[in-house]
Amino acid sequence: MTHILDELSWRDSLHQHTDLAELRAHLAQPRTLYCGFDPTAASLHVGSLVPVMALRRFQRAGHHVLALVGGATGMVGDPSGRSDERNLLDEATLAENVAGIRATLERFLDFDGANPARIVNNLDWTRDVSVLGFLRDVGKHMTVNSMLAKDSVKGRIERPDAGISYTEFSYMLLQAFDFAEQHRLYGCTLQIGGSDQWGNITAGIELGRKMRGAALHGATVPLLLTSDGRKMGKTARGAIWLDAARTSPYAFYQYWLNVADADVLVCLKLLTELPQDEVLALAEAIVSDPARRAAQRRLAGWLTAFVHGEAGLAAAERASAVLFGAEIGAGTLDDAALLDIFADVPSVAVERATLDAGWPLLDALVQTGLASSKSDGRRALQAGAVAVNNRRVDADRPLTAADLASASVLVLRNGKKRYALARVA
Repeated sequence: MTHILDELSWRDSLHQHTDLAELRAHLAQPRTLYCGFDPTAASLHVGSLVPVMALRRFQRAGHHVLALVGGATGMVGDPSGRSDERNLLDEATLAENVAGIRATLERFLDFDGANPARIVNNLDWTRDVSVLGFLRDVGKHMTVNSMLAKDSVKGRIERPDAGISYTEFSYMLLQAFDFAEQHRLYGCTLQIGGSDQWGNITAGIELGRKMRGAALHGATVPLLLTSDGRKMGKTARGAIWLDAARTSPYAFYQYWLNVADADVLVCLKLLTELPQDEVLALAEAIVSDPARRAAQRRLAGWLTAFVHGEAGLAAAERASAVLFGAEIGAGTLDDAALLDIFADVPSVAVERATLDAGWPLLDALVQTGLASSKSDGRRALQAGAVAVNNRRVDADRPLTAADLASASVLVLRNGKKRYALARVA
């Protein structure tokens, strides 16, 4: 079997690590490792897929993985990678977020096989620790000098407009304590995380050595960035989430379909389980036939099926076909899907009574802005440019409830790309 470090290496999934020779020798047999996920929301976003996939690769290589949901550290807020203070969440919101992240992780890690993953919550070993006990047993082992030297802290202190509260400053100690406790409870010897977690990881290694005499290891995976250094997974409408209720399979699929050539190879390596020879073939296709966008199509298809299942991929492909002119049959897509597809398209409200009485198509074209006048609309009809639910119409006729593409949405088009929606009020 390929050594896990070789797998991570060709995928460019190793960013920082403790001594490589020692780590390689240590991982020559099954070990227990963990990665933490702070519950700042009830779902993970696509940036979280990088460490999730790393955990999944470790598990498939025979190692024992712990996915930590930070019910305790989530109350404090991680300053890593941030220029401002996080908003503190109340316990009810945190509990809801913890449950959501747990459900998300259970879709990607194997919790039922011969080598099951395990979800742990650091609130379990932190809730009963007193302030004095923590300062005495943990704080005494960490110098302020070493904490100030960490990038996550130093970057905030050096900003004249930022600063850092003692609450967030203490986060490093809490995460270090997590590592030491998981070593005690589960024999955990390796922590992985995003590259912005390196300071917290090395603090945990130091604390484990001083508190437990443990020889611990650490590694980070790269952040999911574009070639020009921006975080991926952001759109004009917000973050790309792994929860279909927050980001639909269609929007998820479209995001990856539109990844730039300069970024798609990184995504194929970090986020999929495609074998090396296929990734190399797709890399060649990017150069030899970029217009075909074979790499983007493979990435979008694989990731959407992985995150949303084959049914989610099929729905995304149907929705994508609609955007490019496929007919919208009754019951094909629901209101939410159509509104997602045409999120940037103008829409007008129409009363149900108007459809019941028959809404003249020429009136609809004018009222939706697809025609400047009835004469303009009539010319478009004669030219064969008008479509109702992507079905071409060549003459004026009344639109009725039977023309709705879904429960309350009717899709009109003039030309190839000028769309408008009519929504039953």
